[in-house]
Amino acid sequence: MEPLLRRVAVPHSGGRIGVVCFRAGSGAGILGRAYRAFVMEATMTDVKWMIKAREFVNCNCAYGCPCQFNALPTHGNCEAVAGMEIDQGYHGDTRLDGLRFVGIFRWPGAIHEGKGEAAVVIDERASEAQRGALLRILSGQDTEPGATIFQVFSTTFEKMHEPIFAAIDFEVDIDARKGRLLVRGVTEGRGEPIKNPITGAEYRVRIDIPDGFEYSLAEMGRGWNTVTRPMVFKLADSYAQFAHVNLCQSGIVK
Repeated sequence: MEPLLRRVAVPHSGGRIGVVCFRAGSGAGILGRAYRAFVMEATMTDVKWMIKAREFVNCNCAYGCPCQFNALPTHGNCEAVAGMEIDQGYHGDTRLDGLRFVGIFRWPGAIHEGKGEAAVVIDERASEAQRGALLRILSGQDTEPGATIFQVFSTTFEKMHEPIFAAIDFEVDIDARKGRLLVRGVTEGRGEPIKNPITGAEYRVRIDIPDGFEYSLAEMGRGWNTVTRPMVFKLADSYAQFAHVNLCQSGIVK
């Protein structure tokens, strides 16, 4: 089947910056059966889904992250780890309540320039149906083009690793700007509030994106992460965010 030309909105991180065309399947890797469907024509079915979750995200940018404002990343490239725990969720008739997942990402330049690499860790407690549902959501399937961070990011990857099914230790306190993430043999990280370098007092600042595709309001912090598989990189005292996420096939649920 000849790869189809797709038209999607491609942003840096927080909001859209334009529309580009690409050939779905051009240079893409494989991330399980659900991701194999993605590399051909992106599918938008009648299946409805929703996840209401809490997230802790850490990337290599400076505090605040220029990508949130459609600016270029601090160091010219992007490396990130994102952990989420679903409080309530479903994909069709499959419930997703209580499940966790982790995304590990790396791009050689800005996200919108593509050539990215991705891996996903799915909670080992998930049933076969739940694993398939999460992989469809995370690969941007059953989603309107440009509607969610999962769908948009999926268009920027050249290499996708096979999914990992493992125990995920995850804690996040959004108001306190604290988080902890551990997948043994894969990644280990923590997040905490930004502190005044003189007094040591905690500093609180938030980013409000009314028309974004990930969150509406996020608490800013700082984080550390060590990734050992399938990619290898370290994040140290860099950008972190803590947020409530409420997404469906059409974007943020308002």
